[in-house]
Amino acid sequence: MAVVLDQEAPAPLPLTLILALPRPKMLRRVLFSAASMGVKKLYLTNAARVEKSFWKSPLIHAERLHEQLMLGLEQAGDTLMPDVLLRPLFKPFAEDELPDIAKDTLALVAHPTAEQPCPREVNRPVTLAIGPEGGFIPYEIDTLVSTGFIPVSIGSRPLRVETVVPALLSRLC
Repeated sequence: MAVVLDQEAPAPLPLTLILALPRPKMLRRVLFSAASMGVKKLYLTNAARVEKSFWKSPLIHAERLHEQLMLGLEQAGDTLMPDVLLRPLFKPFAEDELPDIAKDTLALVAHPTAEQPCPREVNRPVTLAIGPEGGFIPYEIDTLVSTGFIPVSIGSRPLRVETVVPALLSRLC
């Protein structure tokens, strides 16, 4: 077998994804989708509605994350591995790191009851936060808003995280 690299890899999305850790089996699908759609930086964080046991799952170990990301890259014909950073404490992450991460980007938080619709085809870098099933609790939304995030919605139907991620990525970029 010979490897021939005669094409450029697809351009990465100008988007950083902040994701409340979903159920481990769902995480596999989300990582696949995010990698295949061009996300290159992903933060997995905690939230009030994230089960503590999710953080102990073998599916969030580096080698298992790498497997799903690699499958997404293969699907897209991409060669640049995304960075996945684990942040198991929401408050320190939101207060200490998020302001710098979201600086000079359009910072959006997906929230089922937000009044503002999610924008389409944004022509600038985006930082997108997506909560767990049921969304972020009011304290978490308030914390994100105080950091400069704008709550947005893609409709009134409650959706699974594995559906929301590709729907928002395709809408934004």
